[in-house]
Amino acid sequence: MEWFTADQYWLGRLVFQRALAAVYFFAFLGAALQFRALIGERGMLPVPRHVEGVPFRRAPSLFQLHYSDRFFALVAWTGCACALALLAGADGLLPLWGGMLLWAVPWALYLSIVNVGQTWYGFGWESLLLEVGFLAVFLGNDETAPPVLVLFLLRWVLFRVEFGAGLIKMRGDACWRKLTCLDFHHETQPMPGPLSWFFHHLPKPVHRAEVAANHFTQLVVPVLLFTPQPIATAAACLMIATQLWLVLSGNFSWLNWLTIVLAVSVVDFGGAGAPSQSSAPPLWYEVVVIAVTALILGLSYRPARNLFSRRQIMNYSFDPLHLVNAYGAFGSVSRVRQEVIVEGTSDLTPRQDSEWREYEFKGKPGDVHRWPRQFAPYHLRLDWMMWFAALSPAYARPWFGPLVERLLDGDRDTLRLLRHVPFPPQAPPAYIRARLFRYRYTTWRELRETGACWERTYVREFLPPTRVDQRR
Repeated sequence: MEWFTADQYWLGRLVFQRALAAVYFFAFLGAALQFRALIGERGMLPVPRHVEGVPFRRAPSLFQLHYSDRFFALVAWTGCACALALLAGADGLLPLWGGMLLWAVPWALYLSIVNVGQTWYGFGWESLLLEVGFLAVFLGNDETAPPVLVLFLLRWVLFRVEFGAGLIKMRGDACWRKLTCLDFHHETQPMPGPLSWFFHHLPKPVHRAEVAANHFTQLVVPVLLFTPQPIATAAACLMIATQLWLVLSGNFSWLNWLTIVLAVSVVDFGGAGAPSQSSAPPLWYEVVVIAVTALILGLSYRPARNLFSRRQIMNYSFDPLHLVNAYGAFGSVSRVRQEVIVEGTSDLTPRQDSEWREYEFKGKPGDVHRWPRQFAPYHLRLDWMMWFAALSPAYARPWFGPLVERLLDGDRDTLRLLRHVPFPPQAPPAYIRARLFRYRYTTWRELRETGACWERTYVREFLPPTRVDQRR
């Protein structure tokens, strides 16, 4: 079938595959380095306890069959190794079926992690990585040109990511329609980056232009993905430029990077880098790709209906394999930034004059003089959930108590998730407390005079002084 492949997308596929492998690497690396404290056998939300009440058919995972911390570490580090092999182009050294199997390995391993990750893996970019990773299995390697159907499905994912995010904004917070959301967003976003302070202090007309450009990129440009070249390429390049702007302005894990990777698959490089001769794809490969396309289109009914629903939901998986999902972000924007500050004391009886020492997290704001750092595409899961905890204690109810217990016990795996620990593991605090503060960016004058990028004001108590036997 001559229509089945498109030679001009050779280079686009190559860049897409290598970049996707890099995203996989960061995802598995984060899992390997953080899982023990979050979902390990002694973690805040242990996998063994979780899988007892979740049947395999609802959340397929290797860890439904067996779990130990050693086995999880093996899965995570195997995923890192597979990602590095794919990044190096190992799939191109294998026959077509072998390359497909190699791409299937990280998808299956990461699916196993996400399906037992609970709250820590409830972010939209987890499902996005799984959906894109599944399609990458069928994108082929150097034996054949990229299949048109899979390229179309990748555009369909990109369309839902951008268009879904645009619709959720227009249906959500009124500040998106008034073009005022970015007056607050750079200050109140989950994890600011090193340039977020400067973005916040841009003139208000620039913020209005940012929001207007965002609406155009998310509500108009996605439709152009399905138009002939070079219009589709121009649309993809606009999306890439917008996503790079978001990369500079904050830390959103690999969401922006994976969206850029998807957009690259749309770009027509004019056949650059294509072999002089391309072999016709084998019949079995054509049959498999057509069958997968039919499956994805069938599963797309509910996500497509969701896009046009007045009750649109975002970041939701409609099937246990995360094959076709609903996406969206920041339907509402906080006007005020609040942070939960965790402190400990060695005093056996807390007094008004007790010395309380503050725990510093790696990414979330704490010390007002500490400038935010760039972590994305690496994902600091505990830091992100602390942002949700500040929005409402209900978000923290399943895991905040266990976090306090582990700090009181001096648990080394938990302490490794933090930037600064004021008590050594062998001499943990006698009491832990948490207080809620309002944070705001300093002005240019305040920054020059104090060197602080934040100013904070005490709001209320989040958790009263608590000791080990009070938690158990």
